Amino acid sequence: MIPKAFLLGAGLGTRLRPLTELLPKPLVPLFHRPLVEWAMLACRDAGVREFAINTHHLPEAWRVADRGLPVRDWSRDGLAGANGVETWSGTWHGLPVRLFHEPELLETGGGLRNLSGWIGGDPLLVHNGDIFSSIPLAPLFEEHRRGGHVATLVLRSDGPARHVALDPSDGHRVRDIRNQLGRADGNRQFTGIYCISPEILELIPPGEKVSVIPAFLELARRGRLGAVTVDEGEWIDLGDHASYLAAHRRLGLADPVHPDAVIAPDAVVRDSVIGPGARVGAGAGVIGSVVWPGAEVAAGTQLHGLVKT
Repeated sequence: MIPKAFLLGAGLGTRLRPLTELLPKPLVPLFHRPLVEWAMLACRDAGVREFAINTHHLPEAWRVADRGLPVRDWSRDGLAGANGVETWSGTWHGLPVRLFHEPELLETGGGLRNLSGWIGGDPLLVHNGDIFSSIPLAPLFEEHRRGGHVATLVLRSDGPARHVALDPSDGHRVRDIRNQLGRADGNRQFTGIYCISPEILELIPPGEKVSVIPAFLELARRGRLGAVTVDEGEWIDLGDHASYLAAHRRLGLADPVHPDAVIAPDAVVRDSVIGPGARVGAGAGVIGSVVWPGAEVAAGTQLHGLVKT
């Protein structure tokens, strides 16, 4: 079991604008829950008992009750990140959650290094906060433990960006990424889900804006970057409006119309997701669309393939 998880929540979500002008991308609702909460549920079910999330864009939104995470008792605490910024802590379904704010984006490596005082001595699960995944996590935990890797990546056989090359001798060691070591072209898709052991922090300079990829490449050079290919489950990058709408058509994670939504008797709702507290007025038509929690579709309005916020 991996006791802690770090969810990456600080990205700008530029491809999903203007939705991300209202909320950070990990808080954009997917079937009535913030996107990142689906990752938290998967982590909890796999045994994770404590969470950290880094923030940057619209940080206050994380603590707003009606559109943020359903976290109780947010409070500013005394644990500071490596950049000296205080954190916020609360509880989600009885489990502690800590927000590490980044006034300046630190990227994936810098954000991880910023947690050095929180991580402790155990392996850590890292999960992108802006993807939806139902990939089982047990194979990752098992391979990280079995292989003795400093980092272990979850890969897919197919995907739009197959940049990771595996050592063909065992299929559990990364040989190269984007052929940057000059060893091999990629044949696997990286999912943005991985485990690390604390010693990876020695390869990431403190207080700097830096990707985690240089650390991964150094580990690959040393033969210490592991991988497990898991093709079971869903894995979707909700990167733009088309993929966001498609995820609501494909996934079926909950009843499309929330029981707290109010739909006028003569309104037409088809192939759409209507969030809690949303209202669809008389004579309105909502086809192939998503209506956010608390949003209102005025009487007579016709939505076709749109997102109403």
